[in-house]
Amino acid sequence: MITLSTRAAERVRSMQAELNAPSKKLRVFVESGGCSGLQYGMSFDEPKPDDAVVESEGVPILLDPASATYLSGSTIDFDDGLHGKGFEIKNPNAGSTCGCGKSFS
Repeated sequence: MITLSTRAAERVRSMQAELNAPSKKLRVFVESGGCSGLQYGMSFDEPKPDDAVVESEGVPILLDPASATYLSGSTIDFDDGLHGKGFEIKNPNAGSTCGCGKSFS
């Protein structure tokens, strides 16, 4: 469903360790907003009853039902290089994306 690159998984594990809240998992979601109509979001959260839980690179990922539909087949990478964007979601379901890569339609 969602795939994390090795770099993204390492960064998520590092951030989670800093958070010091082992029961919170990575939540990836889609919400209204951004310059293209929908935008991506990521946070650490407690699982909710209707969440799908998928695992990639040993990292559990929480998805609410609506977001799971939009994000199916997506990959998440992390780039912290000189011109790095941070986390980048490559979504095969997006018809178009904005220049910053944070929103889509």
